[in-house]
Amino acid sequence: MKKTHRIAPEVREQILKRIKEEGIPVAAAAKDAGISEATIYGWLGKGVKSAPTIGELVRVKRQNEELLALVGELTLKMSQSQKKG
Repeated sequence: MKKTHRIAPEVREQILKRIKEEGIPVAAAAKDAGISEATIYGWLGKGVKSAPTIGELVRVKRQNEELLALVGELTLKMSQSQKKG
């Protein structure tokens, strides 16, 4: 028989917050909390509402292009400043 125990909602929210906001890997969060990775992935899956809309995809694609352009500009500036120095 499977051993189950309840985890307080506050603890669950704290674990999910660490993963989502702090970028802690699921494996590390699971080890720290003493629970399985599958449990955390289950929580994360329940939080998924629906697929993104076309508008959201277009917005994210545009942001990605802008960020890539910015990284390119900064890389070029850094390269030029290193050549001068």
